[in-house]
Amino acid sequence: MIIDTTEVQTINSFYKLESLKEVYGLVWIFVPIFTLVLGITMGVLVIVWLERKISAAIQQRIGPEYAGPLGILQALADGTKLFLKEDLLPSRGNIRLFRVGPSIAVISILLSYLIIPFGYHLVLADLSIGVFLWIAISSIVPIGLLMSGYGSNNKYSFSGGLRAAAQSISYEIPLTLCVLAISLLSNSSSTVDIIEAQSKYGFGGWNLWRQPIGFLVFLMSSLAECERLPFDLPEAEEELVAGYQTEYSGIKYGFFYLASYLNLLVSSLFVTILYLGGWNFSIPYISITELFGINKMFKVFVIAIGIFITLAKAYLFLFIPITTRWTLPRMRMDQLLNLGWKFLLPISLGNLLLTTSSQLVSL
Repeated sequence: MIIDTTEVQTINSFYKLESLKEVYGLVWIFVPIFTLVLGITMGVLVIVWLERKISAAIQQRIGPEYAGPLGILQALADGTKLFLKEDLLPSRGNIRLFRVGPSIAVISILLSYLIIPFGYHLVLADLSIGVFLWIAISSIVPIGLLMSGYGSNNKYSFSGGLRAAAQSISYEIPLTLCVLAISLLSNSSSTVDIIEAQSKYGFGGWNLWRQPIGFLVFLMSSLAECERLPFDLPEAEEELVAGYQTEYSGIKYGFFYLASYLNLLVSSLFVTILYLGGWNFSIPYISITELFGINKMFKVFVIAIGIFITLAKAYLFLFIPITTRWTLPRMRMDQLLNLGWKFLLPISLGNLLLTTSSQLVSL
């Protein structure tokens, strides 16, 4: 059987074309992920700079000013210093748990960003159970903290890990009930659908006005989940030296530092999604796509406007946890648990029952 050389060339070019398409498809799979990771990293650097500047203003100090313009590169310098420092390991601890704990804390929080819409359908995974997937993923974080405390072979670290687990369990239940009430109002658990349900009436359609009690409970529960003052009992310096972080140094300590700010940013973004209308304008009956159209010429501009509105709302909300850190005193552990189980849980249950009743009456 004789095969013509032109046929061989045609077959080879076809296979080359198919292989190029596969490579092109793989590249476009990872480009959105790398873009999201880069944006999250920049967002964390901005949060660290904002917290240092706002805390300096509250305490009548100057704050960082030498590392870059207005000290914007101070967080980057701190991260570089932690990366270059020696990584110490406890001699009698469980080294495997000691190493895995910080990674679990960071990775589980990073997975939460997959379901966050930053603009008009600008989301990596629009799932029908989006908000509950976030709650399920966030419940993994205390496991990493408990592993870190146990693997350190230090009673202060172990106490901090136990406190982190107890605090997370206590405040995840009211937070979940508040999210369930929002899902009932929006008739969906998708983050995109929740934002679209608030877009019709603009500023007046925000769930902040329809669920004011749920918003306050969600705010306190999210602060406790992020271990921000006055809920930073797992790493209370006066009682536990530094909690589950006591035996850590170098980049592993930097992972805990990164995880706390990643969790703070994701909580602010979910407050924006659930209660503040997400990427939409505050003008009734006007959305970004209706205002600028969906032509290719304005598509990039529409996406940029949506991202700007989402981040603007999230960073404006960040002023609340930053200012409370330098305003309110730390609670005792018994006060923390009493607030979660005896106060926030009954209120969130009552709010859910009221929401359910109102939805049944409106049918």
